[in-house]
Amino acid sequence: MSGFIDEVPIRIRAGHGGAGSVHFHKEKFVEFGGPDGGDGGKGGDVILLAEGRMMTLENYLPDRLYAAQDGEPGLGQNRHGKNGEDLILKVPVGTQILDSVTMELLYDFNHDGESFTIATGGRGGKGNTFFKTSIQQAPRYSQPGEEGGELSLILELKLLADIGIVGLPNAGKSTLLAKITHAHPKIAGYAFTTLSPNLGVVHRHEDLFRYTVADIPGIIEGASRGVGLGISFLKHIERVQGILFLFDGGNLQLEEELEMLRSELGNYNQTLLGKKFLIVINKMDIWDNDPEFTVEIQKNYSHLGEIICISADKESNLDYLLERIDKVFFTEKSKLVYENT
Repeated sequence: MSGFIDEVPIRIRAGHGGAGSVHFHKEKFVEFGGPDGGDGGKGGDVILLAEGRMMTLENYLPDRLYAAQDGEPGLGQNRHGKNGEDLILKVPVGTQILDSVTMELLYDFNHDGESFTIATGGRGGKGNTFFKTSIQQAPRYSQPGEEGGELSLILELKLLADIGIVGLPNAGKSTLLAKITHAHPKIAGYAFTTLSPNLGVVHRHEDLFRYTVADIPGIIEGASRGVGLGISFLKHIERVQGILFLFDGGNLQLEEELEMLRSELGNYNQTLLGKKFLIVINKMDIWDNDPEFTVEIQKNYSHLGEIICISADKESNLDYLLERIDKVFFTEKSKLVYENT
């Protein structure tokens, strides 16, 4: 996902309606031909469609005008102008559509296949046939087509993840995601390996229920003010049900790091502080999974919340972590599953 684009301004315009025709019936041996100008065709609509397979907005060029087809003008012999074709713009699920002038939220796509008509094509003008009356037998005028709607928009993608993994660079977020889902994020032993959010799906209890997990780039102090990479991607955990705070067990300063992470989340969006969370200490293989040392760590930091020690790389204690995620973040779903297994 090196080309990850999650925000882009674009302009859209629905098609203009075609003009009505001014035309008179002409036929050999018919002395008085009446009006037979047809109506113009309707302009095409601009329709946004959520596409589950799309992950970024990289297909859209900033400030480009995306226009639906205009309706064609009417013709003689009462022929209706052809309607303009609709323009369908596909966006990832989780995309929000904002008016770039007022910043009003116009639509929020939450489901695959969801569609929204953002601009309606102009009506075609009436041809002179429409204006014929008993008093006015030969109108020599018609209507122009109506203009299509036009808007400047901001497309903003916020991933629809159920759980967000948050931590400092090199805490092992991508490794954890890879081990508990089928995602394949870039993994390496240095800071800022993850340069864009990664998304994976966890399948639980023979797929009786599933949930999505997002790993965002490491957060460092000052992220909410634009330091590092985290601020660019914090939007992708705004909708999560819960947060896993992940820490490097080989360089553990849990209280200070947790306080910093929560401060940055709160500075970005206060609602994130109200999310349920679990504290996960990674790389327990560093102390050889010693159960006594593990218990000591959990006891020392118990005042901060529930502490779970794992080794993502060695896949130690991941089953227990998933059980706790089930019960803490998905209470009703997991209750049904555990009661029936």
